[in-house]
Amino acid sequence: MSIRTSIKAWKLIIAAVMAAGAGLSWTPEHSVHGGQPADPPVRAIGSGRQLFIDDLLIDRIGGGASLRMHEPVARERVLEFGQPWEGSGSSFHSIFKDGDMYRMYYSAWDFTIKPGKVTDDSHPYMLCYAESKDGIHWRKPNLGICTFKGSKQNNIVMISGRLDSVYPDLGHPAVFKDENPDAPADARYKAIVRDYSPATGVRGLLAFKSADGLRWKLMHEKAVIDNDAFDSQNLAFWDEGRKEYRAYWRYMTPKYNRSIRTAVSKDFIHWTDRADLRYGNEPERQLYTNVVKTYYRAPEYLIGFPVRYTERGWSESMKALPDLENRKLRATGEERFGTALTESLLMASRDGVNFKRWPEAFLRPGIERTGTWHYGQQYIAWSMVETKSALEGAPNEISIYAVEGFWGTIKKGMDALRRYTIRLDGFVSLHAPMSGGELVTKPFTFSGKELVMNFSTSAAGGIQVELLDAAGKPIPGYTAEDCPEFFGDTVDRKVSWKNGADVSALQGKTVQLRFVLRDADIYSFRFQ
Repeated sequence: MSIRTSIKAWKLIIAAVMAAGAGLSWTPEHSVHGGQPADPPVRAIGSGRQLFIDDLLIDRIGGGASLRMHEPVARERVLEFGQPWEGSGSSFHSIFKDGDMYRMYYSAWDFTIKPGKVTDDSHPYMLCYAESKDGIHWRKPNLGICTFKGSKQNNIVMISGRLDSVYPDLGHPAVFKDENPDAPADARYKAIVRDYSPATGVRGLLAFKSADGLRWKLMHEKAVIDNDAFDSQNLAFWDEGRKEYRAYWRYMTPKYNRSIRTAVSKDFIHWTDRADLRYGNEPERQLYTNVVKTYYRAPEYLIGFPVRYTERGWSESMKALPDLENRKLRATGEERFGTALTESLLMASRDGVNFKRWPEAFLRPGIERTGTWHYGQQYIAWSMVETKSALEGAPNEISIYAVEGFWGTIKKGMDALRRYTIRLDGFVSLHAPMSGGELVTKPFTFSGKELVMNFSTSAAGGIQVELLDAAGKPIPGYTAEDCPEFFGDTVDRKVSWKNGADVSALQGKTVQLRFVLRDADIYSFRFQ
């Protein structure tokens, strides 16, 4: 999305790469495991939470049941980026919970738009910092670290520019707290920053470290990952479930499509096992960001919110979208600046390479209003965090943040960040209408004494659960007839049968689950 890597710079990038070599339904028969590798005949799920975001555990769906993706609900704008060192291009946010504090890092940059020309060089790209006690109300502290126009009264933590033999470019940063228990104290926080030399084009990704998340040092004297485009938010993190670091970044396919590549590392410096993400039978799409991270409630899953980039060209519909005059002005620089549109998708993987990518938009541009329906909107921040619900007494929910007002379409020299919410585990549900439906899982083994579910029904709807043996026959005492229909709306409810909720006698044995439901949604389940 950087203007600096547009046109001429792209030629340098491509040359270098070549030289180096809501209510959306889906059923399993329309997919071949969402790009996932072949699964074993019997999966061992232990006590891990199982989501319906992929179909690895699904054998068949019947009746009126289907898998339904759910869209986030728009909430308030949490931040506006209108300070002199910020501007109309501020983006690529990193957000995470750190003890009792929520931390946010973002790239600060600004557009100058004139007839026939769009530039973003009024000041260097900068890495800025904000914090919050609840994930909803954010503040930008005066840090006194970096000087901007003679003053240190700002929230800047790093500024682009030459550093020894490299050139950190803060246009596409990603920051995280390293949960690796072996990480040294001076590297408790880490960042991936693009290495960009104006003379030669993009060269790679630099690794930075920090003891406090505010003062940063280079970890290695040169790029730790190189020979790709990197014109997007490139990121890396500690994958606790797999005991390794994993990186995801942008590259260009031979067809010049924007896509995603990954690698792994034990020390954050040496990266191996490069692989291009695969999506089964899904067609190739133009994907800018990836926003992949381990799902904190179910570490087996890696969930991402990639941005889908679509050039629509001029049409009556394009001319009917908000901010037409500015759209036309931007297009005089490059047509796509006025006619391309962006939105975020949903994808998930259990191995980090093969993803189930939902074809429908997870976060659409939304109802037409100022600051929407343009290239740069709905870039989701990396990544989701858990926050309190606005409803008194309700369980916590997931907050997701996305850019709006890019190009200064809300106010000249400013863009903003809006919060969205979704239910815990609420990305995809098993759904059935009042006429009913059912789902049967593939065979698996588990550990635990009880089965708990995250579900929602109407007042008249309900759910029954049945346990089947390895041959697919109902297990006496755990049949659907033995399970009184239960109803409600909760993120954590025990499933019980006439003889109680104890399923410990079935631990380690091969079983299947059969869910029978009507006017209901099931979001996740687990044994405990």
